[in-house]
Amino acid sequence: MDYFRKLPGYKRSPSGLEWQVLKKLPLTLLLGTALPAAFLWILHGSGLIDAVLYDRIFIMTVSLVILFWTFMMVIAIAAFIIMLMKGPAYVADPYQPADFNDKDDGPLFRD
Repeated sequence: MDYFRKLPGYKRSPSGLEWQVLKKLPLTLLLGTALPAAFLWILHGSGLIDAVLYDRIFIMTVSLVILFWTFMMVIAIAAFIIMLMKGPAYVADPYQPADFNDKDDGPLFRD
């Protein structure tokens, strides 16, 4: 049994923006994490603010980084789904119910 039978005559769609997004994703994740981390490191090293304010800024910065990661994950999943949808089409196996008849039962609408 061939599970991945491609639909004959199907033309694959050309790749588009989804590949560009997937290729830029690692750099975007690195910069989106490193910039807030550098901000916290500089703020911690400067000693200009007290510990309570630094703790609040730290929590807000970490939560923003986690929110950024979540957005990037959603964008990556969407780009991956688009990439899969543009791939080859496959033929599904037919499913026939137990009460299926090959005979024609007559017209669908009766007068």
